Amino acid sequence: MNYGFVIDNASCIGCHACSTACKSENQVPLGVNRTWVKYVETGRYPDSRRSFQVTRCNHCANPPCVRICPTQAMYQREDGIVEFDTDACIGCKACTQACPYDAIYIDPETKTAAKCHYCAHRTDVGLEPACVVVCPEHAIIAGDLDDPESEISRVVAKNNVTVRKPEQGTSPKVFYIEGNELALHPTAAIKPESFLWADVKNDHDHIGYVDDRQSGSQTTRTNDRGTSVRVSGEQGNPSFGPITVGATMAEHMVQVSYNAQHRVQWHWPIPLYIVTKHIAGGSFLFLALAALVPAIPFAPAAMVWGGALALLMTLFTLGLLVYDLDRPDRFFYLLVRPQWKSWVARAAWILSGFTGVTGLWWALETAAFAGLVDSGVAESARPVLAVAAIPLSAMAALYTAFLFAQAEGRDLWQSAHVPAQMGAQALLFGAAPFTAMALFVELPEAFTAFAWLTFLLATVASLLVTLAADLWFPHASEIARRAQADMVSGHFRMHWMVGIVVGHGLPLALLIAGHPAASAAAFVAAAVGLFAYAYAFVMAPQMVPNS
Repeated sequence: MNYGFVIDNASCIGCHACSTACKSENQVPLGVNRTWVKYVETGRYPDSRRSFQVTRCNHCANPPCVRICPTQAMYQREDGIVEFDTDACIGCKACTQACPYDAIYIDPETKTAAKCHYCAHRTDVGLEPACVVVCPEHAIIAGDLDDPESEISRVVAKNNVTVRKPEQGTSPKVFYIEGNELALHPTAAIKPESFLWADVKNDHDHIGYVDDRQSGSQTTRTNDRGTSVRVSGEQGNPSFGPITVGATMAEHMVQVSYNAQHRVQWHWPIPLYIVTKHIAGGSFLFLALAALVPAIPFAPAAMVWGGALALLMTLFTLGLLVYDLDRPDRFFYLLVRPQWKSWVARAAWILSGFTGVTGLWWALETAAFAGLVDSGVAESARPVLAVAAIPLSAMAALYTAFLFAQAEGRDLWQSAHVPAQMGAQALLFGAAPFTAMALFVELPEAFTAFAWLTFLLATVASLLVTLAADLWFPHASEIARRAQADMVSGHFRMHWMVGIVVGHGLPLALLIAGHPAASAAAFVAAAVGLFAYAYAFVMAPQMVPNS
């Protein structure tokens, strides 16, 4: 068995019967959709045409949502249906980032991931999905693609069918007859300031937001394609007020007239946790390297205070990750039922191992520093613990790059430079606290000099990698280029500039000054700048629509 769908766009009349039946059959709450119909209008009046596209989960043969799910809540059945287990979901939202089609949502009632599941409860007893039964034009065909005698196999064989985003390599199994390329490609058509029967959300919680510039009784709005139009209407929240668009359909050859809106799932906790994780992993990586280099005298005081900061940042990182879960009460599922292909699950074990080894090392060194344990014991254990800490510290700093690479719905995050960029950032934040520590702790001069040099070189490396990736090197896909443009010169350009100037330029200038107070200020500037940059890096790809 290999279940799939065919959508006959030549027959579809855009009646929304499929959407309504889906909501009724599966008790889908208001505000989210498992099936929806996208309208795209082309041409100029009176020579215009409206195309309909039924949109839902593609039940991919190679589903990225299954690979990234850390608890096996999203899984693929033997019959090809991509199903979900509400009781196993922790609400991490990773699957929503991995889906290139915006097909997955977080249920506002259960706080868990959900999507079209092919009406599996009906399919298992020999019934067709509700959308198929209710369609008045038989425009939705479901069945076994592996059965040459099935209706769906014959339809696919006889017609020129297309799929959404074949370049993603997911092998989608929702096929379109007479699929309109302008509807299939999510960024081909202009998204207007209002849909039929609905207004477009204009905040950073929704894909396709707009910016408002108020002037008297009129507002100039800039849509997600950078096109400005003048609108008038009720003041207050422009997301819900009635709107009259001053630019008519006749001025656009192509535009979306109706679609489902999708929430942006990852916000400020993710970029903040990148900063705290870099400080935690980078600090112990720096201490381990210092402990293993004979020319650098190890500073127990640096371990006591710097290690305490790193462990505090580790706890803060874990707190942010739990806070960002929609089901934080299920956090322990990451440890008791991990899906080992997922970097979310791997991250939980990496952070656990990292915390255990570095916590033991810090406790031993602190006890020796306080005279509670013989210093010889700490010195004997130091090389062993340092060697154990290096891979765990490096992975704690770098695993986010591999997690982002699994988020196949956001092309910018899969860029080849991300591991190198995060590695440089981790070294930067690993050395930075120790350059500032000389303000209140007496450290060996060689140790402080090593920290200063590492901070300086890592800042230069991070700056060069960032500039090269964002300004000079081309991106492989149009989706990634849009996100990069939005980050560097679009909605998030100020965050990007803060990341470059405050996060890199200012620390370099302060480090050259050479005073411990200047180094402390450089550490603070780097943290502020990296958070701003990480915010742009996390948010910009989520603003590019996938449906």
